[in-house]
Amino acid sequence: MVLARLFRNSLSPALRTASPRLASSQLASLLIAASQQHSSAILSSTGPLSRRTISTTSKYLDNNAMTDYSDGVGAWGAWQAGPSKFTQQVVDAMRTLYPEELADRKWDNVGLLIDNSDDDAKKRQPTVMVTNDLTFQVAVDAIGQGVSVIVSYHPFIFSGLKSITNNDPQQATLLQLVRAGIAVYCPHTAVDAAPKGLNTWLADIVSGPHKSTRSVAVPCATAPETHSPAGYGSIGRFENGGVSLAEIIKRLAIKLGGLKHIMVASPVGSDIKSTTVRSFGVCAGSGYDVLKSADVDLLVMGETSHHSALRAIQQGSTLIQVFHSNSERGYLREVLKPSLEALLREVEPETEVLLSEFDSDPFRILDVGTLEED
Repeated sequence: MVLARLFRNSLSPALRTASPRLASSQLASLLIAASQQHSSAILSSTGPLSRRTISTTSKYLDNNAMTDYSDGVGAWGAWQAGPSKFTQQVVDAMRTLYPEELADRKWDNVGLLIDNSDDDAKKRQPTVMVTNDLTFQVAVDAIGQGVSVIVSYHPFIFSGLKSITNNDPQQATLLQLVRAGIAVYCPHTAVDAAPKGLNTWLADIVSGPHKSTRSVAVPCATAPETHSPAGYGSIGRFENGGVSLAEIIKRLAIKLGGLKHIMVASPVGSDIKSTTVRSFGVCAGSGYDVLKSADVDLLVMGETSHHSALRAIQQGSTLIQVFHSNSERGYLREVLKPSLEALLREVEPETEVLLSEFDSDPFRILDVGTLEED
């Protein structure tokens, strides 16, 4: 608005009248001249922010408006600027691995949620930080390590924001990241539904060395041909008889980060040590709604409700929950991180992909006995 007003004031009365009819290229030339003519006055009266605005606007017009719109067709403006080159490379790589068409858009919020510019990226390294949850601590760590893009499995923004202040942890984190020029990409259910995605990985852990036939619990109707079959949750049936439930539990504990405790709900009268499993269903995170129609012996998920657990055991199934993010984080470490790094190094050899050291499940099982005073 400031530049537009200066531009209008710099014109002769005749040109002011005619200016609405000028071609876009003529307007761009005159606006550049006006910004240069009045830049000293603006800088002295409004300070560093205007210096940055004028510099960016003039550069944008020089590089884009005069080249792209020299025929006088189309609009121009700073809003046409895209993400930084490196950020776009990260987005392209993630979409190659986990197309956004796989996500459940009815409720999920996936994609590039915070953008940055090439100017922002130049101040930082070609480095990506992968995290399950984007907390304030993770953001501070990313800023300190010179990260340019954060890939957060869980969406950092789920619903619309009516304000952005430091009074809310999420919003304070957002402000920190924007100030630092760090982009954020969130894939969530696109990772869940991919053929080689999170739930396939979790089913592989349950199956272990035993062969099992697989199918998706809820097919994804929007999956591209390159990523079919795709869907949410995974159903498995062992091919050569039953597998010990105790064996499966121990394997889950090891592969999901050395868990010391796992929550198990079993049908009344059953014994975990003697129970065998012929079929199973897995769904990372809050997975019961995806699996509730599955006719299987074992259900494995991150978390579920009290009433869902009761329903499962009354239907004759054993239900295991390992806490929400414990069912997801190992996949980021074992599969997503190396896959993303390999793709990015094809286009940017200096790329580094890090795992956040501050990302962990918020819950832990506390031994009350340790609280006893000596």
